[in-house]
Amino acid sequence: MEQLTLPVSSHAEGTVKLPGSKSISNRTLLLAALANGVTLIRDLLVSDDTARMLEALEKLGIKLEKLSETDWRVHGCGGDFPNKNAELFLGNAGTAFRPLTAALAFSNGHYTLSGVPRMHERPIGDLVDALRQIGAHVEYAGNESFPPLKISPAKVDVNKPIQIRGDVSSQFLTALLMALPLTGKAATIQVIGELISKPYIEITLNLMKQFGVEVAHVGWQQFMLPANVQYQSPKVVFVEGDASSASYFLAAGAIAGRINIFGITKNSIQGDIKFAEEIKKMGARIEYYDDHVYVERAESTKLKAIDLDCNHIPDAAMTLAIMALFADGTTTLRNIASWRVKETDRIAAMATELRKVGAVVEEGTDYIKITSPEKLTTNAVIDTYDDHRMAMCFSLVSLGGVPITINDPKCVAKTFPNYFEEFAKIAS
Repeated sequence: MEQLTLPVSSHAEGTVKLPGSKSISNRTLLLAALANGVTLIRDLLVSDDTARMLEALEKLGIKLEKLSETDWRVHGCGGDFPNKNAELFLGNAGTAFRPLTAALAFSNGHYTLSGVPRMHERPIGDLVDALRQIGAHVEYAGNESFPPLKISPAKVDVNKPIQIRGDVSSQFLTALLMALPLTGKAATIQVIGELISKPYIEITLNLMKQFGVEVAHVGWQQFMLPANVQYQSPKVVFVEGDASSASYFLAAGAIAGRINIFGITKNSIQGDIKFAEEIKKMGARIEYYDDHVYVERAESTKLKAIDLDCNHIPDAAMTLAIMALFADGTTTLRNIASWRVKETDRIAAMATELRKVGAVVEEGTDYIKITSPEKLTTNAVIDTYDDHRMAMCFSLVSLGGVPITINDPKCVAKTFPNYFEEFAKIAS
């Protein structure tokens, strides 16, 4: 297994330009493909996840023009994919697999969707159940409630409200929202239980509106889609920098220095921008500008421990777990059950690896408690579980004055292929 040993650091300073948001990139690609007209997408994320979406769209008959590494021209199909038979391999890209499942269920074709072994362990039963409620033909090609999937032509009926659970993954609701306009009929979605990761639904609604489809909703329990609407190209879309990726550099500045982070602003449509406000509670100084965010370390030698409901920042909350190593006392992160169905079981993985660096950790079904050690363990070897966020998070441990080794560092290619090069520029 490839390893990367990060040297001892005690200071972080510099400027970072973020890669494009994964959540925005893959949503925008699919909406542009389904729209009427041609869309120029600028600053698209270059990563494994976006590569899987681009490959899938090309197999479905969408004309794509690569203008540069980050700029693409997408020729929309007006809601009707040209290819009605396709086998799609989507890696471990949930932001491609879930929305494509719903869109293809309404596309009157024969499709198979598969991924890496971990994707076949990530539940999709709630989305399939919702699609079957309205007559979609979606079958499991392996284990019940998990990918891979087989999709066949079907006549769907959206006259009755579609019910979907909201407490497993917000991507299921996102998938339904983005796909239902393809039916051409008015539809209502009812969310059963608490909707987790609401900010990701806000991203979906915002982008759908940019493409001409506005969804009315009553709180977070009921969503109403209008009849006779089609996606229309907005001509040009600029992809924001990834706010989840920003969390590592915001944390680095808060722990050990000062950093300017370009690509996001306070007005980002991504919920993870709120990470900046949460680390202010730990003692970090944050300043917002028109084109970047500035962070500076806490005045005291240690950060303050916090007790936080993390439903609004599920991905960035992982970075708080590492910051807890530098905080005085015990940090508690709550309402993170969605961690268990991500690229790995992130609660279990985080608890295991935090203990390697000396933390005392308590894990529950939907929470984790981390008590910082008096001294970080030297030369810990961190397993990353083929999870990009585990690798990026644990790089921050080196800012505590200890060397640390990251196993399988290239797993960061999922969202931030050159992360470790960028981290090396600011760590000293």
